[in-house]
Amino acid sequence: MNDTSPTADFSALPYRPCVGVMLVNASGLAFVGKRIDTRGQPDEGGVYWQMPQGGIDEGEDLRTAALRELWEETGVQEEHVTILSQTREEVLYDLPDELMGKLWGGRYRGQRQHWVLARFTGEDHHIRLDAHDPAEFCEWQWMEPAQLPEVIVPFKKRVYRAVLDEFRDLI
Repeated sequence: MNDTSPTADFSALPYRPCVGVMLVNASGLAFVGKRIDTRGQPDEGGVYWQMPQGGIDEGEDLRTAALRELWEETGVQEEHVTILSQTREEVLYDLPDELMGKLWGGRYRGQRQHWVLARFTGEDHHIRLDAHDPAEFCEWQWMEPAQLPEVIVPFKKRVYRAVLDEFRDLI
């Protein structure tokens, strides 16, 4: 379904199964990357930064999906990660109207995400954004977790607040 007309009804579309990873270092800072598809655009308030996330393949368990997505997007290998927790429930979000029917071949209205909290046990040089082709991020940084909801695109702010609320005491 690629109908993006104002009268298109996307409410019957399913949510895409997804996993997100809140990767934190020993200092309690969270990894964020700047999406490569926003390179060259002005950084208006930091809305282009996000934590690693991606689709869960059919039959893939959550831990495997989280570690795969983390490697694909950051180059961080499993040996440099300790899984600490995961969200108790999925967090749903709908795409904004301007993206509805355009992403993921128009098959989904948004995502249903499980989030994993992982401790990074490696060193910064173990983060390699170029480890996977195509790269997802063009830049990365460690950030105070409390800042996360302020640097994500507006339609994901609620998701980041929920993830932060759930993981806050474990970070």
